[in-house]
Amino acid sequence: MCLETWDRWQEDVEREGMAFAAAPEYEVWPRPGLTPYQAAVRAAHETVALIERTDPEVVVADILTVAGGLAAQMAQRPWATLIPHVYPATERGMAPYSSGARMPRTRLGATFWGAFDRALVRGAERGRRELNGARERVGLAPLDHVHGGISRELALVGTFPQLEYPRYDVLPSVRVTGPLLWERPCAPVDPPPGDAPLVLVAPSTSQDPGQRMVRAALAGLADQPVRVLATLNNRPSPVPLDVPANARVVDWLSYAKTMPLCDAVVCHAGHGTVARALASGVPVVGCPSAGDMAENAARVAWSGCGVSLPRRFVTARGVRLAVRRVLGDPSYAERARRLGGWAARHDGAAVAADAVEELAARSRSASPSPP
Repeated sequence: MCLETWDRWQEDVEREGMAFAAAPEYEVWPRPGLTPYQAAVRAAHETVALIERTDPEVVVADILTVAGGLAAQMAQRPWATLIPHVYPATERGMAPYSSGARMPRTRLGATFWGAFDRALVRGAERGRRELNGARERVGLAPLDHVHGGISRELALVGTFPQLEYPRYDVLPSVRVTGPLLWERPCAPVDPPPGDAPLVLVAPSTSQDPGQRMVRAALAGLADQPVRVLATLNNRPSPVPLDVPANARVVDWLSYAKTMPLCDAVVCHAGHGTVARALASGVPVVGCPSAGDMAENAARVAWSGCGVSLPRRFVTARGVRLAVRRVLGDPSYAERARRLGGWAARHDGAAVAADAVEELAARSRSASPSPP
C-alpha cells in the first residue's frame, strides 16, 4: 500500500507500515497562484505517474483531492472516494450543506428550504462545468451529472449512520462505514484532580487562531462544579490564558486516551473530534467556526448527542449554559453512549477496507482474461 500525502505526514505513514509518496503541493490562494482546478490538473499529471509506477488495483482519493480521482481515471483504475465526514450532497427541501440548520421536521420547513433549491442547483451546475473543464484538459470525457468529484464506483462515508439524515436518492455506491479514527501516538495526560465531571476543551487545529473558544470555556467554567482539561493543540494563545483552579491546560493530548474519561467535550465540531467523542460515548458541545463544522454541530444536535452553540454565543456565559445543559440532561449522555456502543461493535476501518477489496474484486472479474 502506498499513501500519497504531504511531506509532514511521512513519519506517520511509514510508522503505520505503508510506503510514502510526497504529494504535489501548490499555493492556490491567495492569488496570484493557481485556481483549484488548475492545481488539480497539474497535480493529476504527477499523480498518474505514481499510479503507473506503483500499479495499484484501486485508487482511494479524499473528496478534497480532485487530482487523485482524475489521475485514477486517467490511468483507467478503479476509483473510490473517501468522505471523512457526513455525506455532503443535499436533496430537495433540505437546508444547504454546512449552513448549520437541521433537517426540517415539517412540510412547511421543507418548503422554506426548497426556496434555495434553484440557487443550489446553479452552484452544482457551475461546479460540474468547472470540473468538466479540468477533465477535458487531462483527456477525460465530460460528466453529465453533478458532484462528479465523488466516485460512482464507491464512496466511503466515514461517519456514524446515526448522524446521516434519511434520504430518498442515495446512490448504491455510497457506503456509510462508521467513523474512521486515527491519531498520532501520545503519552497520557493527567486531568485535574478530583471526582467532579470532567470537561475536555478540544479546539480545532486549523481554525480560531486566537483560541477564543478555549478562553471562553476557561472563563465560563471557572466557578462551576466541574474539572476542565483544555488542549491548545500546539497552537499557543496569542494572549495569556487565565487558567482557573479547576482547570489544566496542555499543548497536546491523546483524544483516544482522554475522551473515555470525560463527561462532555467542548469543541469546534470538526468531524474527527466529534466522531472520536461519540465513539467514546461522550456528548458534545459543538462551537462551529468554519467549513463543515456547522453541519457537524447540527447533526450532533439533531441526533440528540449534544448541543450546537453558534459562534456569536461562544462566550463565557454561552459555554457555561451549554455545558450545564449537556451535563444536566442525562439523555445526551445516554444517546452518546449508544453511539459509543455501536462504534465498539462496528469497525469502520474494517468495513471500508472490505468495500475497497470488493471494488478490486469486481474490477478483476470485469477485466478480460488474457489470451
